[in-house]
Amino acid sequence: MTNQTREKAVASAGRVYDLLIIGGGINGVGIARDAAGRGLSVLLVEKDDLANHTSSWSSKLIHGGLRYLEQYEFRLVREALIEREVLLRAAPHIIKPLTFVLPHSPEQRPTWLVRIGLFLYDHLGGRKLLPPSSAVDLSKPGPMGDPLKDWVKRGFTYSDAWVDDARLVVLNAMDAAERGAEILTHTKCASARRDGNLWEAELVASKGLPFRHVKARCLVNAAGPWVSQVLQTVVRSNTANQVRLVKGSHIVVPRLYEGDHPYILQNDDKRIVFVIPYEDDYSLIGTTDMPYQDDPGKVAITDDETHYLLRVVNRYFKQQLSKTDIVWTYSGVRPLFDDTSANVSAVTRDYVFDLDSGDDRPPLLSIFGGKITTYRKLAEHALARLQPVMGFPQTSWTADASLPGGDIPHADFQTFFGNQQQRYPWMPDDLLLRWARAYGTRLDRVIGNAQSLNDLGEEIGNMAEAELRYLKDHEWAVSADDVLWRRSKLGLHLSKASAEAIDDWFQRQSGQNYSETAVA
Repeated sequence: MTNQTREKAVASAGRVYDLLIIGGGINGVGIARDAAGRGLSVLLVEKDDLANHTSSWSSKLIHGGLRYLEQYEFRLVREALIEREVLLRAAPHIIKPLTFVLPHSPEQRPTWLVRIGLFLYDHLGGRKLLPPSSAVDLSKPGPMGDPLKDWVKRGFTYSDAWVDDARLVVLNAMDAAERGAEILTHTKCASARRDGNLWEAELVASKGLPFRHVKARCLVNAAGPWVSQVLQTVVRSNTANQVRLVKGSHIVVPRLYEGDHPYILQNDDKRIVFVIPYEDDYSLIGTTDMPYQDDPGKVAITDDETHYLLRVVNRYFKQQLSKTDIVWTYSGVRPLFDDTSANVSAVTRDYVFDLDSGDDRPPLLSIFGGKITTYRKLAEHALARLQPVMGFPQTSWTADASLPGGDIPHADFQTFFGNQQQRYPWMPDDLLLRWARAYGTRLDRVIGNAQSLNDLGEEIGNMAEAELRYLKDHEWAVSADDVLWRRSKLGLHLSKASAEAIDDWFQRQSGQNYSETAVA
């Protein structure tokens, strides 16, 4: 926690907030940003780091969800397709278009069904920025067909986008804070109760701050996998709605092929698996769908999931993979709304609100489900549900607003990067590109007045001190884990010694040990 945050916490003692939000994942920060932009006073608390759980363990895609069409989720797909282009304009530094290759497997879905699905995908969302789908001959020599086995003859291409998911969370939190919201990480809401027309909550900071009592006109439960637990143990409120936990796991292997195109592979169980170029040197493969009932904070891939992903990839690709090729794995728990579907893959990815209000009671809004692509729209809908009972301004504003660093003219990242190369000719291209991708137009805030690499400060664990200081002062980073696995994915590239050096730096800055497992 920064000194600025500590001072803000002391100054706000006794204040009544409009919204107290529990949860620093994408839904929580999205609601905080939207509400703060409407002039509401907002306090968001997260028991760990921002995006510490589900929101940083996704497939890193901004997409409509092609397979959801088979489940007749037309409203969700349409909303997601529209949001895909809204987000491309809002954050072109951390979101980029991709052309997916879908090899046709006639045993799974006939050609005519795939064509219908792609036609709907092209037209449901009013596509403007991205190219349409098309058929492709994968038997001909070329980068799309060459990595695949000879039995793959035909395929299709279509458009979606990639996102740095954890940075998307952080940027929303930054925008919320700059609009007046208070963001407290490593702070747990231990209890909350109604007292007249207000909520009274007790907050417990995990590191270095005493108990804190706050009051709010409304409580928003955006705790993701812990949404039901918050209702049962923190708020002690009953609801018929329940969260259904579904685990999704990914594996990372050395890069399987050249080119920026990802693949979407149809499996014989009618599920799909993505193979996505990742962090320059790797391929990201996922995801699985497994029921999960244990602690969401201790989720890990199983041997069965590993075998499942390897089997799908080995069915399509000439290069065969084994467990020894895996350099990293991660797993996350999706907090889906329990619609009682027997098949976990068929459980809706749509979101559901549970609003408990009336009789002059302060409202409690709980969020079930959702996906990263539709977080902004979810926030709008959440505030639309609260507006009649709270009476705040109805004006929606986020559809046309850039996220921090995303105000790149015409959303043209390549031109923007070229301009930065001219502006900072002394910076190595690989470092400048990584910083431009991470910070966008806020790159100059990281660089400051530096005129050379030496001016960026001491090299700490292969990172410039200027970047670490920016992440500490502006992005709530307090450990190597925060930096290497959420503010970036440098944990894949740097050594354990580098992680330890970065943790030592943070400890020197704060005098406290926030260290977690910083290297996989």
